[in-house]
Amino acid sequence: MNEIQFKIKAFLAKFFGNHDLQPDEDIFALGFVNSMFAMQLVLFVEQEFNISVENEDLELENFRTINSIAI
Repeated sequence: MNEIQFKIKAFLAKFFGNHDLQPDEDIFALGFVNSMFAMQLVLFVEQEFNISVENEDLELENFRTINSIAI
């Protein structure tokens, strides 16, 4: 796991408790995610990595797993 994936996993661990989330595990399929969480996740990505997530990038597929977020 690289540094970006590690930071994403650490952020997600705050919400997933004791579940050891794997890099390719679908966080939406686990049922822990709601619209408020999705907004927090986008905000985290933008702030942590100093990027802007554009409207066209706001697709579930881009935020479904640690690996898809890290790309």
